[in-house]
Amino acid sequence: MVNDGGISMAEKFIKIQVLYDILQLEGFILIGCLLAISWLFYKFFLKEVSEERHKSIRNHFRILIRHFVILSFLFVLFIFLQSSEAQLASFNRFTPYFALLTFIWANIVFVKTTRLMVLQYLFLGSMKHGVPLLLVNIFSLLMSIVLLFWGINRIFGLELGPLLATSAAASVILGLALQDTLGNLFAGISLQLDRNFEIGDWLEITSGIQKATGQVKEISWRSTTLVGFSDEIITFSNRFMANAQISNFSPPDNPILRRQVFRLAYGENIELAKQILEKIVAGIGEVRGIPAPWAYVSDANENWVELKIIYFIDHYSSQYSIGDKVYSRGIADLTAAGVKLARQVVEVSSKSTPDDSTKL
Repeated sequence: MVNDGGISMAEKFIKIQVLYDILQLEGFILIGCLLAISWLFYKFFLKEVSEERHKSIRNHFRILIRHFVILSFLFVLFIFLQSSEAQLASFNRFTPYFALLTFIWANIVFVKTTRLMVLQYLFLGSMKHGVPLLLVNIFSLLMSIVLLFWGINRIFGLELGPLLATSAAASVILGLALQDTLGNLFAGISLQLDRNFEIGDWLEITSGIQKATGQVKEISWRSTTLVGFSDEIITFSNRFMANAQISNFSPPDNPILRRQVFRLAYGENIELAKQILEKIVAGIGEVRGIPAPWAYVSDANENWVELKIIYFIDHYSSQYSIGDKVYSRGIADLTAAGVKLARQVVEVSSKSTPDDSTKL
């Protein structure tokens, strides 16, 4: 009587037979195959990702395997209880609940597995820096919502269409309450669709008097995070980023142009100075050989001649260390060759007025 009452209580809320039909061995094997395919994809196609990406993916696999082990335990326990209902009559009433827990956990593992597969697929296009989690999280959210609605409809027999249709007022209120959050979300999606920048790119963000420079670290639901030259964390909302002027200093296959100025004393050997500067800059490993560094006279007056050396680099973040090498080696080699650098000239004149001469 107790068992019958327990089963009847479960049947009031759960379509037990439908749930049992869903929890078949084929579904469990499918999830296991997806996990194996994901692992093989990582081993064969993602060998060249950065070490940080390797750690991230391996951590995802460790978490996913733990969830799969729990799912395996729940599935075996459910099969055991289902096949032993006649011998374990006192546990009959718990079988539907174990089945429901197994179903929920199977959906969790399925979403995490497909999420990892999408993450790895996106890694193919960005081996070194990774991909924004915004895209992966949106996929996970949509997949979770689809499975939730499908499960509620199949397992509990609830029709969500009429419920959603009658909740228009609640949707409006919720939309107004989440206006800023939704605005940042859609702005982030827009930034990703435009693909004006990616994780790892160096950006200069300008909006009015606000200006910041940093390397893109992450693009989340609400904001975009950059890391500055001094390792400071800079965070802008996605709506701010969508309305700001963005200069990207990491264009693919295009070198970054840099210039530095040397002032020589008037009358020094300009051609010799040009050769020295071009030679030392070409000898710096981080500077591109093609196009070659080029020195030219950019300004002159009666006190000094200004030489400007231009060169190309690949990484925006290394511009200051390279600039330090150019100045240090340039000054040392010019001095060693007898080429004098210009000195600051300050002229001071003293004039007396007619009134002053009268007083004297």
